[in-house]
Amino acid sequence: MQNNPLLSSWAGRFGEVPFDQIRTEHFRPAFDEALAEARRNLAALRDDPAKPDFENTVVRLETLTEKLDRCSGVFFNMVGAEADESMHALAREISPLMAEFGNDLSLDPKVFARIKAVYDSRSSLKLTPEQSMLLEKSYKSFVRNGAMLDEKDKARLRELDAERAKLKPMFSQNVLKATYARDFWVTSEADLAGIPESARDIAREAAKAKGRGSDWLFTLEAPSYIAVVTYSSRRSFREEMWRAFSSKALGGPNDNREILKRIAVLRHERARLLGYDTHAHYVLEERMARVPGTVQEFIDKLWKRSRPVAEKELSELQSLARRLDGITELKPWDVGYYMEKLKQEKFDLDDEALRPYFPLDRVVQGAFEHARRLYGLEFRQVEGVATYHPDVKVYQVMDSHDERFIGLFYTDFFPRNTKKGGAWMTQFRDQGLMGGEIRRPHVSIVCNFTPPAGGRPSLLTHDEVRTLFHEFGHALHGLLSDCTYRSVGGTNVYWDFVELPSQVMENWTEQKESLDLFARHFESGEGIPAELARKIRESSRFMAGWYCLRQLAFAELDLAWHSSDPSEIGDVEAFEERVLERTRVLPKEPGTATSPAFSHIFDGGYSAGYYSYKWAEVLDADAFEYFKEHGLFDREVAAKFRREILSKGGSEHPSELYRRFRGRDPDPEALIRRDFG
Repeated sequence: MQNNPLLSSWAGRFGEVPFDQIRTEHFRPAFDEALAEARRNLAALRDDPAKPDFENTVVRLETLTEKLDRCSGVFFNMVGAEADESMHALAREISPLMAEFGNDLSLDPKVFARIKAVYDSRSSLKLTPEQSMLLEKSYKSFVRNGAMLDEKDKARLRELDAERAKLKPMFSQNVLKATYARDFWVTSEADLAGIPESARDIAREAAKAKGRGSDWLFTLEAPSYIAVVTYSSRRSFREEMWRAFSSKALGGPNDNREILKRIAVLRHERARLLGYDTHAHYVLEERMARVPGTVQEFIDKLWKRSRPVAEKELSELQSLARRLDGITELKPWDVGYYMEKLKQEKFDLDDEALRPYFPLDRVVQGAFEHARRLYGLEFRQVEGVATYHPDVKVYQVMDSHDERFIGLFYTDFFPRNTKKGGAWMTQFRDQGLMGGEIRRPHVSIVCNFTPPAGGRPSLLTHDEVRTLFHEFGHALHGLLSDCTYRSVGGTNVYWDFVELPSQVMENWTEQKESLDLFARHFESGEGIPAELARKIRESSRFMAGWYCLRQLAFAELDLAWHSSDPSEIGDVEAFEERVLERTRVLPKEPGTATSPAFSHIFDGGYSAGYYSYKWAEVLDADAFEYFKEHGLFDREVAAKFRREILSKGGSEHPSELYRRFRGRDPDPEALIRRDFG
């Protein structure tokens, strides 16, 4: 295709993606050309008669797929954030092509021989720490992707990867379709009892969009669903929504059970083929935890501390439900509702009363102000940069000390039926070597926050504020990367370390000194009262046992799918019931399951790694104690965090980076102190 914008030079002032020029029909030809170029580059590397060295082999391998990386960076981000059925169909075509090329590269014996020759002579090469890490990562990537297998096993590996590449987009699309498969209509205002006005306004506008302006429409989108299960005093409505949400992609036309079981089986067979006991052993070889046993010990330790706390918390909820409404048996759809009631009783704190102090635009500016005070960054909104949706805003990020360009930052905050659920950070361009130059990154955060409604701006819950700061922490990790090579820069780190920069940022949202920078009433401009800020801080560990146990349940389920042979698993519900028995404090409800919509592990990158969230909480609790000891915005501590953590990416081992930041290994008791006192 002539003049394909995915293949031509991007002439914008930041070299940004020309979204206004890209059409769905551009992607397949662009991938075909980019793959062909990558294959030509691969052949040239394979047949190079020169003696292998770091530059002509390792660096060449690093830059071999630049055009392909650019195409896939746009396409797969769009599949998550702005995709219709034609894009999803393309994903089912393109994913296997990418997997096939990946195998052609990693299974090429001549290319591996070149990499191995450099790796074997590494002690005499006088490499920098980053170069050493790139070499080690490149070598291990070949070994871990079958380079040392015989031809028969290589052929089988290709089959496994091709099938996996087809199944992952199918899983993702089923979750998305299941999310929007159900509409929950309310025709009487009396049936809205308890639901906040902000959520009612959103539901009214959703109904208007479907031609029923006198009714209210609720969906399984996060803001809509959470509003019902947290506030609706109509117990039957909470149950209906909870059951629908908890059975997404479980049965019906979007059933994911056979797909996820097959994904698990393929992963296990692949790991065994490569010489590992299980998929978990394969994954954890490149994690701080190293082996499944360490993860299990970590889960067990937290389980022992959190289980009795969670049982006590549940007992409080049960007593409250009995006292207020005569409910003798608490159900899962009651937990969020009475949790909110209990929070109001204990702390005199209503999450809805906080919303007016968290207009989205002010919260975003608050995050930017934190980045300025901590790291000297300036975020300046720019016009004239094309985006893929009108909701998306773009910012130029500068170093305020020397006006150096740091990167481009995109934000995309509101739900729509072309976007998958959840919140994530991603990149359209990684920081590092590309086109012969060290390029600055183009970073994006994508969320599903409460949209504007009823003439009011988007007003966030405190949980949404925390989510924004979390994803912004990931963004800072990408933006502040200062590496030479893309594959070891930014967030390309061990996955049980990657959550440190994000989770540590959440801590600032609970501090009065931080809230004063952005928490202002959207109408009066009044700052958040000291009493409300105090209540936020005091309630920050409310139901800590319950929430910890919930995260451990996800981690335990993930580990169960991936630390043994899954081929014998028949009934997904029965399997989950057995695995989650010790982390369950309420009876299992029939007809519900987590796995069919567990995108983190079956579509995302967290398979055998969901424990990373809790693991990184140890790091973030310990790191934030360091900030508190010296001051929330202490420039010296912040400079060390930027220098040793944010700028280094994965260019060195995370344990070494953390020791240089903190002066010691992380204190495992920091999380216990923070959550349980």
